[in-house]
Amino acid sequence: MRDEDICFGQAPHVLVIDDSPQDIGSLLALLRLQPWRLSLASDARQGYQRALALRPDLILLDVRMPGMDGFTLGRLLREAPGLRQVPIIFLTSAGAVEERLEGLALGGVDYVLKSCDPQEVLARIRIHLQLARREPSAEATRAPGEPLAAEQIVLRAAMRLIEQNLDSMPTLAQIAAKVGTYDKRLSSLFRQQLGMTVFAYIREARLRRGQELLADSALEVQDIAERVGFRSAGNFTTAFRERLGLTPSQFRQQAQGGEQTGLT
Repeated sequence: MRDEDICFGQAPHVLVIDDSPQDIGSLLALLRLQPWRLSLASDARQGYQRALALRPDLILLDVRMPGMDGFTLGRLLREAPGLRQVPIIFLTSAGAVEERLEGLALGGVDYVLKSCDPQEVLARIRIHLQLARREPSAEATRAPGEPLAAEQIVLRAAMRLIEQNLDSMPTLAQIAAKVGTYDKRLSSLFRQQLGMTVFAYIREARLRRGQELLADSALEVQDIAERVGFRSAGNFTTAFRERLGLTPSQFRQQAQGGEQTGLT
């Protein structure tokens, strides 16, 4: 693959975020030989600020860093306007299946071991740069709007995390840690921005998802209850009736019969 196949506009900009650059010295030396722009950050928070300021074309992100790990940073980057579609390649010294799956679930385009041959990593970077340049996102074609405040990015990351874990919800402290904050600050953000507690939002999210499954699937109420994090069909039915004034079965009959009702 030729560099001009990638660089048909401004030279691609690669941001490397790693607290131990000596571990990837050979890769960095190889990247410096490419006709690309290269920026470095030595920790996650510095990387976050540089990503917001520089808007790179690809981010090479270490997973295991002190303070804020790569997965937490990845969640925040996915909520930041202008960075949502930037390819992220996770770097790690460990190859645990659980880590790889978490990285890919966060939207990472690749997951690479630090022991991987630098030439192979370079080839993967080339591929993802080429794909990103060939398929510009809808976001990239829109006129830029007002940037989101840091608090809004954290809030959106927490909301997405909750939506993705309805059946096995982390604790409040775990949710906060996974989006780079602490429990009291996250609780304050939910009250200020949404007018509800984190736990109230979780309950609403579970009921919204339950509503979607009732309308769009043939799953039994018990199965839906388990999927959205209720301990039993009875608990789900009680909460559903209190919120919508209908039992799940009644709601399904109306939804599948074409009547409109739902959560606001």
